[in-house]
Amino acid sequence: MAMASPQFAYTADTAACRAAIKHGSLSFMTASLLLPMRFREPIYLLYAFCRDADDAVDLGAAPEQAIEDLQSRLDAIYAGRPHDHASDRAFADIVHRYGIPKELPAALLEGFHWDIAGRRYDSIGELLDYATRVAGTVGAMMCLIMGRNDKETVARGCDLGLAMQLTNIARDVGEDAFAGRLYLPTDWMRQEGLDPDAFLATPDHSRALANVVSRLLLVADELYARANPGIDRLPSACRTGILAASMVYGDIGRVVAANGYNSIAQRARTRHSRKLYLLMRAWVLAKRRKSVQCKDPAPQTKFLVDAVERTRHATSDDAWEAESDFRNVLDTFNRLGMRERSQAGMHSS
Repeated sequence: MAMASPQFAYTADTAACRAAIKHGSLSFMTASLLLPMRFREPIYLLYAFCRDADDAVDLGAAPEQAIEDLQSRLDAIYAGRPHDHASDRAFADIVHRYGIPKELPAALLEGFHWDIAGRRYDSIGELLDYATRVAGTVGAMMCLIMGRNDKETVARGCDLGLAMQLTNIARDVGEDAFAGRLYLPTDWMRQEGLDPDAFLATPDHSRALANVVSRLLLVADELYARANPGIDRLPSACRTGILAASMVYGDIGRVVAANGYNSIAQRARTRHSRKLYLLMRAWVLAKRRKSVQCKDPAPQTKFLVDAVERTRHATSDDAWEAESDFRNVLDTFNRLGMRERSQAGMHSS
């Protein structure tokens, strides 16, 4: 049960947040549109703050100053005095309503800081440290919004965030390289005879690079598998949407593989018809799933899980009644297809 909290956001603030994410990630929209409104609305507000913070760092003229400003804004949110931003007031509502510990959004900002520092990752363990901050945090916060703050479910939400981030990295190798960014584990590159600096100077596809990307996607697949038991622990009304998001995102890796692991020449995209198939499959599988024992948190995400554990608040399965009619699911994907067609030419992320 969501805990009682003060109200910070105005109706206009939530409307502004909804408007701000209309041009956001189609993969995010896949997840959110399949959720009941009682979950979708707060997830929109969470996403709006994360998107606002990301844009402030990426698009601003002074990213270091933007990070400092965001840390100040975060301090004010947790003090119950959000700055005069629609997304800040909305996020303050989410923080206080769902008991989100400050360590989670603070870690997200740390990941943004690693980005502007141009940090590279010498090993898969270091890359997972980064993915924990920019994606595992979001997975953990979504678990809390969906009313699940137990250690096992939060750990699996973090795993799903890590898996999606590794999929992003595998898909965006070329786009990142042409922007001077490198996220592939540099020790794997050197093992394949690739010099990271030389690759960034001339981003070309090669069999060696394909081996690195393939290896990264294998780790992502392991994380998707680790995340799966956590989906069974979510409210029944959420399982189809989150399972579909996992399957749709994971399918990007299949497209990368079908392209010969060449993320330089083209950016992998999943066709709408394929997404519709995966959605229908997720709807069927979500009805048949059975809970299995969850594993311990990944070492990289343990500090997030521990932070949630320290601030646990009471939840009740009775607060979430089962929902979902297959026609609603199909209608949702029809809307998503219309959105995709109207945004033709835009990058998915």
